[in-house]
Amino acid sequence: MIEQILWVILPYIVITIFIGGHIYRYQHDQFGWTAKSSEMLEKKKLALGSSLFHWGIFFVIGGHVMGILIPESLYEALGVSEHMYHKIAIGFGLPAGIAALSGLLILTYRRFTDKRIRKTSSAGDLITLVALLFVMTTGLAATFLNIDSKGFDYRTTIGPWFRNIFLFKPDAGLMASVPLWFKLHIIMGYVIFIVWPFTRLVHVFSMPLKYLTRSYVVYRKRAPRKSM
Repeated sequence: MIEQILWVILPYIVITIFIGGHIYRYQHDQFGWTAKSSEMLEKKKLALGSSLFHWGIFFVIGGHVMGILIPESLYEALGVSEHMYHKIAIGFGLPAGIAALSGLLILTYRRFTDKRIRKTSSAGDLITLVALLFVMTTGLAATFLNIDSKGFDYRTTIGPWFRNIFLFKPDAGLMASVPLWFKLHIIMGYVIFIVWPFTRLVHVFSMPLKYLTRSYVVYRKRAPRKSM
């Protein structure tokens, strides 16, 4: 029963909250749809932590797309063996995960130790950082524990399970052999997607593309008034 709840029912609850929450937030809180930058309060740790996290997470997401969304059959058709794929995944995934987690630790330390930043932080900011830490930690642990090329192959279990969710035919049986650390990582992913619409994470969907085409803002010095 618990397996059906975790891998068949819960994914659709998470997706509903994720989509519905964004629609609700956009309709009722457009003014709060922002990253709420604290750069004016502290810059050095923000620059280092943000750079490490964002560049690292970019490659981490790319690795998830390659490993979960792309079927194993496509790699076989392209001549990419399981051993070759595993070496590429570990070679790029571990450094990216370490970079992202290091940046997140810096940002978390900054958020909790800087008095001015802590006072301007909302509960959502702190919950987001803690949830992200759990997601990154469990994901990196799963990668380290699966570093052996003969280890668990998530492309034949988690990948098909995840893709089948969007085909409305999820199969909890595919998750039966998945190691605990991978399951913990997925469950923490649920948490992230549930809180996402109600935190600053919504800024991910607000790329300022209009800035590329808008007119320049021109500042002119006001001419001094002539005395009568």
